Amino acid sequence: MSLTISDFSLLMLVFFIVATLYSSVGFGGGSSYLAILALIFTGFFVIRSTALVCNLVVVTSSCYLFLKKGHLNLKRFLPFLLTSIPMAFLGAIFRLGESIFFILLGTTLIFSSLALILQTRKLKTNYKSLKYPKYLPYFIGAFIGLLSGLVGIGGGIFLAPILNQLKWDKPIVIAALASVFILSNSIAGITGLIISGTFEVFWPEIIGLLIAVLAGGQIGVRLSLNKISAKGIRLLTAFLVLFVGVRVLLNNGLQINLFS
Repeated sequence: MSLTISDFSLLMLVFFIVATLYSSVGFGGGSSYLAILALIFTGFFVIRSTALVCNLVVVTSSCYLFLKKGHLNLKRFLPFLLTSIPMAFLGAIFRLGESIFFILLGTTLIFSSLALILQTRKLKTNYKSLKYPKYLPYFIGAFIGLLSGLVGIGGGIFLAPILNQLKWDKPIVIAALASVFILSNSIAGITGLIISGTFEVFWPEIIGLLIAVLAGGQIGVRLSLNKISAKGIRLLTAFLVLFVGVRVLLNNGLQINLFS
């Protein structure tokens, strides 16, 4: 990597901020890591691998804290994981062309940001969950797992808005599920990349980024658990995701350099 010490320090700071924002709403930050790294690297194998590893670090600590607080119901979460893990693995093995990869990533991020904005508008303290057919989590997990594996993120940013829109459970429980979902799919995605021979990270600089996202993730998940400005943080994250999605779609996917 050809960054100066000052530029790399700035990159660590940006990753720290992203990890703090995303983990505060149950996400890992993979979508923004991808967009940020796309400014630096030309090979998207490095971009996907680095984003997944950073995701893994952020949500591992988040899962522990959610479990400690009693928000993780692994039995109820299992249907989502049973289908998402193998599909994320298959998606990671499949080799997309670079332009198709960024078009798919940008498009899905734009739709996810709009869903998150809509979800934030309807966010309530008194939350009454609805009942759905038992097969629905399997279908949702499979679809989002495949999409996550293809684009190289954990999928929580797709899962959480859908479940909040469906009123599947309380927002804090959905955030906990999103963390477990991201953890499982990130491991499956990394495994798929390793097997397909496309797992690449920049060493040893990646250690600095992992330290940054670990620190940010610790702060963010505690904000979530303490319900500090939950609505405002969600809205800020939604607009961040929207900007990232538009930029990735135009600059990297369609080669229209409006944000360069």
